[in-house]
Amino acid sequence: MPMYTLTAFERDGEKLLDETFEAANDEEAKKIGEQKLRERGCWDKTHRCVNASGKLILFHR
Repeated sequence: MPMYTLTAFERDGEKLLDETFEAANDEEAKKIGEQKLRERGCWDKTHRCVNASGKLILFHR
């Protein structure tokens, strides 16, 4: 299965979340990423999820 990287940051640049996970495809990765961000209270923070080739799957600034 493809690998995805999810990161979230504070406004000052402090990294709140840096996690790698597997998903069957980009749509599943987006759902998993959204769930992880909500669980960890990072949904309203700057975040991104990218696939192994660097394609942006999920982003919020």
